[in-house]
Amino acid sequence: MAEGNGEVVEEMANQKSGEGGDGERTQDYSKLLEYGLHVMVAGRLDAIYKTGKLAHSELDERALDALKEFHVEGALDVLDQFLDSNLEHVSNKSAFLCGVMKTYRQKVRATQQGQPAPAVTVQAKGPDEEKIKAILERTGYTLDVTTGQRKYGGPPPNWTGNTPGNGCEVFCGKIPKDMYEDELIPLFEKCGKIWDLRLMMDPMTGTNRGYAFVTFTSRDAASNAVRELNDYEIRNGKKIGVTISFNNHRLFVGNIPKNRDRDELLEEFAKHAPGLVEVIIYSSPDDKKKNRGFCFLEYESHKAASLAKRRLGTGRIKVWNCDIIVDWADPQEEPDEQTMSKVKVLYVRNLTQDTSEEKLKESFEQFGRVERVKKIKDYAFVHFEDRDNAVKAMKDLDGKEIGGSNIEVSLAKPPSDKKKKEEILRARERRMTQFLQTRIGLVNTVPSFPSMSPQHAGMMPGAMPPMRVPSGPGGPRAPMRGGPMGGRGEYGK
Repeated sequence: MAEGNGEVVEEMANQKSGEGGDGERTQDYSKLLEYGLHVMVAGRLDAIYKTGKLAHSELDERALDALKEFHVEGALDVLDQFLDSNLEHVSNKSAFLCGVMKTYRQKVRATQQGQPAPAVTVQAKGPDEEKIKAILERTGYTLDVTTGQRKYGGPPPNWTGNTPGNGCEVFCGKIPKDMYEDELIPLFEKCGKIWDLRLMMDPMTGTNRGYAFVTFTSRDAASNAVRELNDYEIRNGKKIGVTISFNNHRLFVGNIPKNRDRDELLEEFAKHAPGLVEVIIYSSPDDKKKNRGFCFLEYESHKAASLAKRRLGTGRIKVWNCDIIVDWADPQEEPDEQTMSKVKVLYVRNLTQDTSEEKLKESFEQFGRVERVKKIKDYAFVHFEDRDNAVKAMKDLDGKEIGGSNIEVSLAKPPSDKKKKEEILRARERRMTQFLQTRIGLVNTVPSFPSMSPQHAGMMPGAMPPMRVPSGPGGPRAPMRGGPMGGRGEYGK
């Protein structure tokens, strides 16, 4: 009886895969059965092997294990979606299949919870493959497609220089949902040499998310892109927004134990996501052995920081039994050299509580006339009358002991644009509102853009108006003018 049932199931598998009962299997079919896949799922996967779109060697254990966890009907639907996908530029087909399975689960979960399935609001037209092929042949770059993004380049062919640093990346928002690299690359490469372009995709709808990140090989090229393409009319009256993307490798983590030092935090957070390169903490003004209850996590790339944010921000991870708050760090835009060449104000960090403004003025005035000193907790701003004297004081006093502590001295940043600061604050309020709503179970009431840094909020499609949420534990941090969160302090006007 069991043997007969097996034959019936085998025949059904052949029919579902479009083959007759006498259809020949590949030599990998038996491997799928031995791995534990259902006979119908193995048959459908084997049929995909025959198309040439996928080879058995391209599937890793993670993808096969995930397929085994699906019920038969769901696994067959997933494989059909995979087969219908454009795999032309997919380098890791196993990871792509995992992405299709993840999206399928999300849609099923949304349906079960009574939420409407995401609808494709724009006719999902694919890119012009002939144009993309011509671009790749002309430039020698590669295009790597996953369910979450389409990445062009990185690094350029035969690149021997350094990896682009801060200020070389731009954020491009308000991109039409059916626009791809065939239109974006020619536009941005007019501004300078592209390192990479990452178009963020929505796997639920198959369209792009309306924004992309473009990294150039130089800061000048990035600045040129902002100058030339911000508010650029790209199609039928639609204008894109382009801005410099700063410090998008850094996360803010709140509500950490105050008795933990940098090394302990580095060891703990490195367990949860790869790519962590530095932990930045600030000592409490009242007790130098304690941190202030928050830290910054610096990752090797935006991708690594995005992954860490997703993992740490689920609410399931506790750090020494503390419910942590995770958010993007406020962007820290570095002024250009011409602006900094006029600065006469010094930013002094790591001061003790006993160090007074009078003591600081006395220490710094030996290098020239000091107009005023403003101390805030454990840092201060020293305003010189003459820039040369300020530079001389900085070089001589940096690292020296004042008031029982070795101070750090650097040129302060001029005040940034108030409008930009307000946009950053509003973006933080929106993200914190989402965080609080998620914690109390009100999920999906606020749009989520997990890969977006805070300075980009105004360029997102359907950007929300600002919302106010309670301050205090778990609430948003107020912006700290000139505070140590900025690395280089920003002085008031």
